[in-house]
Amino acid sequence: MSDPFALAQRLQARREQHLYRQRRILESPQQAHIHCAGRELINFSSNDYLGLASHPRLIQAFCRAAEQYGVGAGASHLVVGHSRLHQALEERLADWVGRPRALLFSTGYMANLGVITSLVERGDQVLQDKLNHASLLDAALLSAGRLQRYRHGDPAALEQRLLAATGRALVVTDSVFSMDGDLAPLPAMAGLCQRHNAWLMVDDAHGLGVLGEGHGVLSHCHLSLDQVPVYVGTLGKALGTFGAFVAGSEELIEFLIQSARSYIYTTAMPPAVAAATLEALNLVEQESWRLQQLQELIARFRRGAEQLGLSLLPSTSAIQPLVLGEPEQALAVSERLLAEGFLVGAIRPPTVPAHSARLRITLSAGHRPEDVDRLLESLSLALVTENQGALP
Repeated sequence: MSDPFALAQRLQARREQHLYRQRRILESPQQAHIHCAGRELINFSSNDYLGLASHPRLIQAFCRAAEQYGVGAGASHLVVGHSRLHQALEERLADWVGRPRALLFSTGYMANLGVITSLVERGDQVLQDKLNHASLLDAALLSAGRLQRYRHGDPAALEQRLLAATGRALVVTDSVFSMDGDLAPLPAMAGLCQRHNAWLMVDDAHGLGVLGEGHGVLSHCHLSLDQVPVYVGTLGKALGTFGAFVAGSEELIEFLIQSARSYIYTTAMPPAVAAATLEALNLVEQESWRLQQLQELIARFRRGAEQLGLSLLPSTSAIQPLVLGEPEQALAVSERLLAEGFLVGAIRPPTVPAHSARLRITLSAGHRPEDVDRLLESLSLALVTENQGALP
């Protein structure tokens, strides 16, 4: 068969550049200690920051709801797929993040796509941080507006873009950046947007459940609806379930219901997922020790890394990146850690910029202090071995 798209050659090029990606087969629940590809491993790769993905109470809530409502929603929200559980979750999420209303989406990608393509029209500007998540960038490219990017975490660079903007401007940023772990300067950005009559949209995928005593970055930074008109949160990370939501004014949510194609033309999430998410919010509220334990583990890891001379990026979040440079270096250290029983992802371009391949180490409330100590020891040895191997 002819191959006009040269797929075989393009795949081979990825292999030769050490950019080829492979899936690992998980054979246990998602948690700190997993069984993966036939091995017992300590998992420092997942986004299950509070250790809720396999919590018995979430499982029980899911099963009870599945007994009552079945497995699939069976239709989009606007047809007949919007259950009482979906409605209850939207109301609870709106209250949780301090906004008048919330709207469920099936994934974070679809939420970002739905918001940006609905709000932005021809002649509008979408101003984004250079390190924003791919879903935010893709949504801007698919919209009718013009995408412009500003230097990462730099309010002065954003202001220059705002001064030059014509038409309406939507400023879009992650709260916690998924590959660097740092926090966007949201109060300064909110002030700029208000001065320049722009709207600010924040994707709190890695902040919801962790920042602001679990209520997210808006609570953490004390930001009002006027300061951040558009808020996106995902449910598949700290809350341990699946899906996403947009929170904002009554008018914003009604507008999205009428116009967001990624909401209108897709099946609603299973009602049982909504039930499990409601239980996850209960747990975050009732078990504050999870957040405390996560913060203690983050501090322990950073102290240990500093003592070993490991140069981490400046992050106080559960995402602790160690930049190694080239893809082959990151892969080699990741494989050495795997041999020692640790699953740590090697992140390579295009997910991160060229020459900044890294280990993305993520911590969870499900980890034990000894897990962190063992990882630090193995990481130090792996780096020494890799550096020795690189010597002539």
